[in-house]
Amino acid sequence: MSSDAYMSSDDDRPLGSLQNGGKASQARVSVNGHVKEEASDSSMSEEEDMPLSQVTAPKSEPVTPAKSLRRKRAAALDSSSEDDDTPLASSPVKQSAAIPMPGTSKASTVNGHKALKAESDDKRGSTSAKKKRAPAKKGPPQKKLKREDPDASEPPVSDDEESTPVKKEKVPKKRKSKVKEETDADMEDGEKSKPAKKRATTKKVKDGADGSATPQPKKKGKVKDEGDDEEEVYRWWEAQQNSDGEVKWQTLEHHGVIFPPPYESLPSNVKMRYKGKEVDLPSESEEVAGFYAAMLETEHAQDATFNKNFFEDWLKVLQDHPPRNKIKITKFEDCDFRPMFEHFETEKAKKKALSSAEKKELKKQKDAFEEKYVTCHLDGRKEKVGNFRVEPPGLFRGRGDHPKKGALKFRVRPDDITINIGEGVPIPVPNMPGNWKGIVHDQTVTWLANWVENVNGNYKYVFLAAGSSLKGQSDMQKFEKARELKNHVDRIRKDYTADLRSKVMADRQRATAMYFIDKLALRAGNEKGEDEADTVGCCSLRCEHITLEAPDFLIFDFLGKDSIRYYNRVSVDPQVFKNIKLFKDNKEDSDNLFDRVNTSLLNKHLASYMKGLTAKVFRTYNASITFQQQLDEGTPTNATIQEKLNAYNHANRMVAILCNHQRSAPKTHEQSMGKMRDRLRSLKYDRMKLRHVLFNTDPKYKKQKQYADDESDLDDDWIEEHEESLKKKEIEKAEKKFAKDNEKLVQEGNKPQPDSILQEKIEAVEAEHKRITKERGTGKAKLKRERAPEKIEEAVQKLDEKIKTFKLQMDDREAGKEVALGTSKINYLDPRITAAWCSAHNVPIEKIFSKTLLTKFPWAMEVDDAWKF
Repeated sequence: MSSDAYMSSDDDRPLGSLQNGGKASQARVSVNGHVKEEASDSSMSEEEDMPLSQVTAPKSEPVTPAKSLRRKRAAALDSSSEDDDTPLASSPVKQSAAIPMPGTSKASTVNGHKALKAESDDKRGSTSAKKKRAPAKKGPPQKKLKREDPDASEPPVSDDEESTPVKKEKVPKKRKSKVKEETDADMEDGEKSKPAKKRATTKKVKDGADGSATPQPKKKGKVKDEGDDEEEVYRWWEAQQNSDGEVKWQTLEHHGVIFPPPYESLPSNVKMRYKGKEVDLPSESEEVAGFYAAMLETEHAQDATFNKNFFEDWLKVLQDHPPRNKIKITKFEDCDFRPMFEHFETEKAKKKALSSAEKKELKKQKDAFEEKYVTCHLDGRKEKVGNFRVEPPGLFRGRGDHPKKGALKFRVRPDDITINIGEGVPIPVPNMPGNWKGIVHDQTVTWLANWVENVNGNYKYVFLAAGSSLKGQSDMQKFEKARELKNHVDRIRKDYTADLRSKVMADRQRATAMYFIDKLALRAGNEKGEDEADTVGCCSLRCEHITLEAPDFLIFDFLGKDSIRYYNRVSVDPQVFKNIKLFKDNKEDSDNLFDRVNTSLLNKHLASYMKGLTAKVFRTYNASITFQQQLDEGTPTNATIQEKLNAYNHANRMVAILCNHQRSAPKTHEQSMGKMRDRLRSLKYDRMKLRHVLFNTDPKYKKQKQYADDESDLDDDWIEEHEESLKKKEIEKAEKKFAKDNEKLVQEGNKPQPDSILQEKIEAVEAEHKRITKERGTGKAKLKRERAPEKIEEAVQKLDEKIKTFKLQMDDREAGKEVALGTSKINYLDPRITAAWCSAHNVPIEKIFSKTLLTKFPWAMEVDDAWKF
């Protein structure tokens, strides 16, 4: 094996957040099967719009008892549910709206209805089945956009704003586009850049050695993805819009929802223990115990509130379904769930060990079962459904310090669900026994099904997918509404600045609240019940949440949405400082700071300036306008793609900080950075070997400045360890290829290769490793295949660029470890800003938007590079 072979063995793909795949150490058990030292758990962060990780559940979805343990409380109205991507969060509302055409500055109308907020604790996605193209209707042909069929679609997006459907008009096709999935950490080498054409945002681009983009010539004809049939995309943003503002669709046909499979009891030899004795549980109570056992090594099982709520709900189940062997369970600390946990881990390992053929077959069966649920027919068009799977029963995780975390989530049954469907079409049949709670034909809403979950009493909905026409119209309408605010914001600011000195206390409080919402991008906030998480927004701030610090500093410290702490020490207008001091006078810490203002009154006042204006629109406006300004001021000229990406991510971080989109640094961050440092060293090692090849070819290279200096961070011990690891990787690669080739031969009915073939390959790898070992410390090296010195010089130059790019990526990763960029990118930043910026600066948009976001925002890709928010 040559040194250049070693170089090729290093994976150049970007490093994502690393899963903690290690199992817990086998320390002695204390209680409930817990290990004494702190359990390790993957972070449940929503990081970016890149692929996400999720805690794995037991192999079978258990059945919860049918008896309701519902906690009774009135569903609280919460207009602070701002994140449009929060699954199943909003209640159905009526809304009058017309969607503006791209390029117009006049926004359409939205109403100010508040929505019921629900937390979605489990990540959900929908697997897209392969579809045949629907027959085209009469009229001009639509544009056909080639898209890869994703394995999983984005979790459903709930929005307070319902949007109007558009007429079924076909539009002339303009151009073909192809989406290439890449990440902003892409490090591929290639040719140097040429000036990119105007529509750089939709071209497939290869990264050059200098980090620039090389536009590829557009191929004529249809380009198909592997194994997928062509799919028509309804270009609703080019069709004539229906402006009645009430009816959202004319015809709607779908197949309902998929219920999780029934619970399968554990093997008879797998039982939890109580005070050291095995407990023979019936399936109803065994299933609930399994929910907890599966989470035994997570941080949730270390949380006192989580454990308390779980145990209380489990005891209620045990009252109706007690152990068969008469053991009475009364104390949580005496329960040992580890036997169940170990069984789940064993089953998980078995599933992971399946061959690729077996995994493909299972996926094929799953896709075939789900195929009819993936899409619906809306006004004669086929559109994808978002969250068509009903959430399985389990334990409520919540976010932050939620008082109900650990509570039991019941199994949802057909008689809990109301279906919304067109009249005169077949009613879907549930895939489990039972009848739907109700069938409605409401054309003024866009949900397909809804039900009430038992933990918080919130409504949950099934909507169309994020890339659907209805959701796209809602997104465009939201950002156009924020753009319209530009025409009114100066007048609004002038008025509330004057009202800061108003003699009417209600007006003064309202003006101060508007100052915070505008300048600090605070959410409006609402009152919460005692059984809800103690999260607040601007209008629900208490005196304890703000501390005054002379001469003009305010210190905010409270729990915001999703129990994320908001801490900010900020200098404010002197009059605002005086007002807060006045509002706090003669009040207790637990009293409301704004006792004469609430969200409804505030939004009603805002609507007097602009139809449909709410505090939420301010948040979207400030996020997008800040982002546009940061990009305009901070994007470097004559820079590499990676330098431009770093500038983009910096602007994104500024918005995330403004909106308090914080997160704890991922638990695997240091491990991830360590791997990146090793990767950087390996690039330097590759460069060192090429330099030594040049020295061996001609000693004069030693006198040239660009080759004379040794690479940093490469000591003898690391080099030896690195070369050993490369040998190991090459052997593993040969073994995997040998096994895969044999598997293919057997499937084709041929005789597999003998083991001697593999052994020869391993011996060749070891021989090459011995040769390279002898080169250590000599300052000279040889390649297995001779290459011209000019080619080696060019390879060294490319490695220099690669090392520079990789260092920038490391800096970017470190800077963003405590900031979540995804939430603002999905919800608050007008995607047209990104599309225009990418086009203007020749940056492939696939390096910023994942395939999910490209599917969600196809309408935004139409803007030119001069577009501004």
